[in-house]
Amino acid sequence: MTDELELYDLTIVGGGPAGLFATFYSGMRNMKTKLIEASDHLGGKLNSYPEKMIWDVGGMPPLPSKQLIKQLIDQSKTFNPTIVLNQQIQHIERTNKGNLIIRSHTGEQHHTRTVLLSVGYGVPKPLKLDVEGAKEYEETNLHYAVTDIEQYRDKRVVISGGGDSAVDWANELEGVAQKVTIVHRRNQFGGHEHSIQKMKNSTIDVKTPYVINEINGTKTHIHSVKIDEIDASGMPLNHSEYVEVDAVIVNHGMQGDMSDIRNWGLEMDQRHVLVNDKLETSITGVYAAGDTAKFSNKINLLAGAFTDAAVAVNHAKTHLKPEAANEIFISSHNPIFKEKNRALGVSEVNV
Repeated sequence: MTDELELYDLTIVGGGPAGLFATFYSGMRNMKTKLIEASDHLGGKLNSYPEKMIWDVGGMPPLPSKQLIKQLIDQSKTFNPTIVLNQQIQHIERTNKGNLIIRSHTGEQHHTRTVLLSVGYGVPKPLKLDVEGAKEYEETNLHYAVTDIEQYRDKRVVISGGGDSAVDWANELEGVAQKVTIVHRRNQFGGHEHSIQKMKNSTIDVKTPYVINEINGTKTHIHSVKIDEIDASGMPLNHSEYVEVDAVIVNHGMQGDMSDIRNWGLEMDQRHVLVNDKLETSITGVYAAGDTAKFSNKINLLAGAFTDAAVAVNHAKTHLKPEAANEIFISSHNPIFKEKNRALGVSEVNV
């Protein structure tokens, strides 16, 4: 295959919500599109809480995260993009014709005219429970993500953490598990106020400020954890408890690895790629969207990620073709949807 045939208009790096919507929208802008994802599945951090109900997508009824992932993936394939999994992008370089080559950890090259980075905060890795022997239980009853809420039915569950995910899972599991205990190192929780109040008004056993300092069990399963009360500096006080468990869920957050992208020479802060109001990075032809991008008046919602994606795609389009209208290109402008509407049995409405 020649370089010309391999050349894409836009290559999107990262298959989370921003990347998936950008893949769909770039198809609407008639761009030859490739999506590259480092893991073996699409959906980004939504996969960290597949059973969690998502309420804040405009005009859509609340639905489990896993269902939103499926719908985003289905939508992203509307214009038949090329999708590549299991490739972590490492290097970028510019050709003498002005195009870009990005290389993955496998050595494969991807030729493109523009790039959109939607990698969240980098390749996500959960912050592990820093307790001796914890790793040996990760294949049995020590979990860093909830993939099936039914596996906790009628069980004694301890959740370690105090952010959105920890609070949300405590509330979700209250009506499923026999007992839910949440252990957090601070008296204040970091979740939404309504969710925190719901948790405190429930039967959930809230232990603050406590940390898990010991796990006990056989070689396959944890049977109890020792929790220690701590002071404001994190030092243990003179009170400890042993809590019998059937499962431990650790929600200490995710740590993103952006070391490869940081080597590109992009203007960045500690966690983000800095962009302007066109979502342009400091490298010409490279854009960023979603959690990856930082700019004034950033909205850290799914709705914001979708808007970022559309803005970035529109400006990538006009970068390649300045005469292209930099407009809000809605679905009714694209003739492909007439055929798809007929397939759905929807009558055309003249606007």
